[in-house]
Amino acid sequence: MTIGLPFPEVLRAARSGADWAWERLVASIAAPLRGYVAAQGAVDPDELVGQVLLQLVQGIERFEGDEAGFRSWVFVIAHHRVIDERRRQRRQTALQARQAPAADAPPADAGLDASATIDWPQRLRVLSEDQRHVILLRVVAGLSAEEVARILGKRVGTIRVLQHRGLARLRAELGAGVTR
Repeated sequence: MTIGLPFPEVLRAARSGADWAWERLVASIAAPLRGYVAAQGAVDPDELVGQVLLQLVQGIERFEGDEAGFRSWVFVIAHHRVIDERRRQRRQTALQARQAPAADAPPADAGLDASATIDWPQRLRVLSEDQRHVILLRVVAGLSAEEVARILGKRVGTIRVLQHRGLARLRAELGAGVTR
């Protein structure tokens, strides 16, 4: 995260409502945050990022820690918002299925960009949920294994094993995709 000034100074200014401080904090996390929620399959990644940022504003007074801790805190919030969205989607899908099942509904990934070379959401589906979370938090969000361990409530060694196995599975899947 690059904010230009010492993190404690930016944090103090953000807590006091300084626009410049919030701009720096948001600019330092927005791209990896959006990448993470988009790769998790968020219906509207920008909406989900907005929810995370709103929760940051509401909870900034309670945050204690350094820059790495701040980044971890942001991705813990994002992780929880993604889980909440999935729960809402499951409830909505179940309700719709009970009300009016549509036999000719388009596939779930029909809205994906056809011009994309690799369909990452589809490729990531071959991973276990834990592997997917680890890969996205380590690669897309750029978090350390220790930070990911805190977010997911697992040991660092477990995170490294999940990352290794997930990347191996993705390499195998991408290699298989080349010969198809």
